Amino acid sequence: MRCTVHRHVERPLSINAPQTSSAPTTFAELGVPAPIARALAADGKVDAFPIQQDTLPDTLTGRDVLGRGKTGSGKTLAFSIPMVARLGAQRDAANLPRRPRGLILAPTRELATQIDAVIAPLAQTYGLRTTTIFGGVSQNRQINALQRGVDIVVACPGRLEDLLQQRALTLDAVEISILDEADHMADLGFLPGVTRILQKTPADGQRMFFSATLDNGVDKLVRRFLHNEVMHSVDAPESHVSAMTHHVFEVDNDDKKELVAKLASGMGRRILFTRTKHQSKRYAKQLTKRGIPAVDLHGDLSQPQRDRNLAAFGDGRVRVLVATDVAARGVHVDDVELVVHVDPPAEHKAYLHRSGRTARAGSAGDVVTVMLPEQRKDTQVLLRRAKVQATPVAVTAASDEVARLVGEIAPHVEPAPPAPPQQQGRGGQSRSGRDGRGGSGGRSRGRRGRRGGSGGGTGGRGNSAGRGGSGQSSGRSRSRAS
Repeated sequence: MRCTVHRHVERPLSINAPQTSSAPTTFAELGVPAPIARALAADGKVDAFPIQQDTLPDTLTGRDVLGRGKTGSGKTLAFSIPMVARLGAQRDAANLPRRPRGLILAPTRELATQIDAVIAPLAQTYGLRTTTIFGGVSQNRQINALQRGVDIVVACPGRLEDLLQQRALTLDAVEISILDEADHMADLGFLPGVTRILQKTPADGQRMFFSATLDNGVDKLVRRFLHNEVMHSVDAPESHVSAMTHHVFEVDNDDKKELVAKLASGMGRRILFTRTKHQSKRYAKQLTKRGIPAVDLHGDLSQPQRDRNLAAFGDGRVRVLVATDVAARGVHVDDVELVVHVDPPAEHKAYLHRSGRTARAGSAGDVVTVMLPEQRKDTQVLLRRAKVQATPVAVTAASDEVARLVGEIAPHVEPAPPAPPQQQGRGGQSRSGRDGRGGSGGRSRGRRGRRGGSGGGTGGRGNSAGRGGSGQSSGRSRSRAS
């Protein structure tokens, strides 16, 4: 794996420094404080990945860092360790109400949740508290956590700006700020909000930016907010994991459904990517009916629904996740052996990020692009831009090439019978309406019911109306920080 280090003494000057063969490889050798090293070892993490080896000597001493590396390179731990080490050394200032000392910005709630899952156990070794802030859920829990006092906030820009405007927190005590997946922030149009947020943090604080590329305005953020930074590059963003094998299967439209079902039928975990939410939902239902348990993941799901589906996929209750590109960033589940592009993505960056869900952390994996004959030209352009070499093969679900890739077929799982319809009581109200007590809109037929309470989305008359959980707050912020 090639690594390049640029030390910016002044903006026009960059010096390439080769990585030495005698570089330390374990976290303890890299100077990681003993409590953190012990917590990592207890989780089976002793040896550092290249991006961690390269950045930790600088970040642990307080330097600003720009880290460039493709998805799955170990960036989350690379910035979590120095943040916890720095804040943990000053425990007398811990748990300040509404004044976090560490800030991590992420483009999606999935990524924010995954980052928190990594950093929270490390923070606990010093008695530090963490919380996540993003849209799609009630803000009350987030405000309560801030009022109790947290040290590290992992946030999406939209909801964080909402809470800043409400004065639910201030960023004047932030000692270390981290921007993860900066290029995806740019793709989603979040950079103006990121700029406003970073302006509220102390100018002399430590900052770390991690991004696969420096286009679409990311370079402007670097020039504005990083000072005397060190840039570490671990592989080019379009480089490929040697253990990742790419396949292109050309199929007629009439045979595509059967081919996708066959690709989903193996024993190991697989992620199927579709272009639209409707396709994601439809394929998940169709596969489940065929005895292949599957869950969907897309922007129309509430946060509790997303969490449930990801948990089912992560703990092995289902082996197939059918997702739109919302899952291409931030969702890390070990041992995904196959990624299937049910529809070729629109551009090569999406292809690379989708494919990066497999062959992570040294594991092997396969990537299949399902291509219709009329998509041949666009797919070839896509792969060329992604620097992927794969020869299209015409197949059906019964082809030997497909059978070899799928391997052993998983046992058929009989789908659960559909839930019986709810009985209606007097006045059209569900007899089990009490289950909808998540908000004021769950049971009422009057004005409050129509408006929807804090737990009920649009409210309504029946039992299901009171279960939404996200309420009006989620509707306001979903488009800004989803």
